[in-house]
Amino acid sequence: MVKVAWAQVNPTVGDLEGNSRLILDAAQEAVRQGAQVLVAPELILTGYPPEDLLLRPTFLQACMRQLSQLALDLQKFPDLTVVVGHPVPVHRPPESAQATSRSFSGPVCFNAASVLVAGRVVGEYHKRELPNYQVFDERRYFQSGREAGSGPLVFTAGGLRFGVLICEDAWLEEPARAAKAAGAQALLVLNASPFHLDKEAEREARMSECARANQLPLVYSHLIGGQDELVFDGASFAVDCHGTVQARSPSFSRTVQVVDISAQGQVTGELHPLEASPRRLWNALVMGTRDYVEKNRFPGVLIGLSGGIDSALVLAVAVDALGPDRVRAVMMPSPYTADISWIDAAKMAQGLGVRYDEIPIRPMMEAFSGGLKDQFHGLPEDTTEENIQARIRGTLLMALSNKTGALVLTTGNKSEMATGYCTLYGDMAGGFAVIKDLPKTAVYRLAEWRNRQPFQGQSAGNPEVIPSRIITRAPSAELRPDQTDQDSLPPYEVLDGILARYMEENLGIEDIVGQGFERSDVERVVRLIKINEYKRRQAPVGIRVSHRSFGRDWRYPIVSKFRG
Repeated sequence: MVKVAWAQVNPTVGDLEGNSRLILDAAQEAVRQGAQVLVAPELILTGYPPEDLLLRPTFLQACMRQLSQLALDLQKFPDLTVVVGHPVPVHRPPESAQATSRSFSGPVCFNAASVLVAGRVVGEYHKRELPNYQVFDERRYFQSGREAGSGPLVFTAGGLRFGVLICEDAWLEEPARAAKAAGAQALLVLNASPFHLDKEAEREARMSECARANQLPLVYSHLIGGQDELVFDGASFAVDCHGTVQARSPSFSRTVQVVDISAQGQVTGELHPLEASPRRLWNALVMGTRDYVEKNRFPGVLIGLSGGIDSALVLAVAVDALGPDRVRAVMMPSPYTADISWIDAAKMAQGLGVRYDEIPIRPMMEAFSGGLKDQFHGLPEDTTEENIQARIRGTLLMALSNKTGALVLTTGNKSEMATGYCTLYGDMAGGFAVIKDLPKTAVYRLAEWRNRQPFQGQSAGNPEVIPSRIITRAPSAELRPDQTDQDSLPPYEVLDGILARYMEENLGIEDIVGQGFERSDVERVVRLIKINEYKRRQAPVGIRVSHRSFGRDWRYPIVSKFRG
């Protein structure tokens, strides 16, 4: 038996020294558990994805220097073999050569993994399969190891021969076959696989298929953490040569876990259960929010609390992510704000223990109305006046942000972002969009789920995180008398159904109508999606939790006459 550990850790992009410390700490823990091999995730040295940092020669040189330093630092663990993910320049200048600037002209480096033993780099592997779909853009930066003529990498530790693969390599057939042909008795897969719902099961199914096809055990080492809009969920695992998952780490938690692998392809280790979908989704939102705030060193967050479901859910996520002391809620009532909105917002803030302030916006509305009176003379009131209210609130929140340094969390959901049911420089004003990829129907489901979970700060007399009336009342922007969302939008069940089919499944109008939706609803929703692209281009970054969000994997032109 060979004891193999994986390092399920949370790197920060560009923090080369800090990420190296994560590996060193994991190595120390692996040795304490008796491991002979430690597998770190893909591009762990740089964090994932480093994006255009990879185009800077100085960055690549710093990565190579840090790799050399890491190898030296690992000398204190002479009996441990460590596999580390990092970039490698395609053309390596001498160590003493000064980096020179160059214009971008194609891939400049390999997505690599190095084997470190007793202070030396004893092997280097170049990723062969480069994903270029959804959020991935690896062909912009990396050259394929296969196209460059790089072969498989197999090394021996504890008497067992290990083949190294990097993420996408294990999803396709050739790289694993090549490793086996080179003598591998087990596969080590370094990964940086962004979270979306149901991704865990998809990964395990594909890795089981790879192990079964090659009759080799497989270790899948995955990172955790939030990086801009992406979240990485961990859940590293190991399968035996028959494709059965025999060990798994918890999702969204730092872990150094050891498994035993035999020459006959057996695997033994601790098998943590996969979490249910609502909890995985909640944990993704919490980790994405926490890491965006922490890694960017914001002291806390601000939320415009309206008494509605969206801001309530964002507030609950923020408190779970940061604690109540770093969260501030601001209620900004207008003449159209219902009393129950006031009451419910204050009740929720009090129940969660966050700072709660009220800033009525009537005086500012009157000032704008007076200032624009001559310009608007003879013109009827319309959405202009509604948008002014939203922009007043956005200005107030941004003023508080500027004064305190706190980050404004926006509260718009995916349904609103799709249809433009949001105001530029108003409710879209802020730095991070927590539920940007969550359709309205999912907002309700997640709120109901969160209310069934315990919360440490709750009193016996206030068992709900989100007051039930916020969940049950009809949604409204409260920008005019008796307004509801359904005055101008189809029911959210219909809207979200059309949105999922058009955006995530790429179905056309006729296909969606053929599935039973009213043509008028489909054409209306598709039109709204198209004409509001300009708004989404100006929206803050937000957490991706579906397999297609309005972010890195949605790249549509603002100017387009195609209507299908």
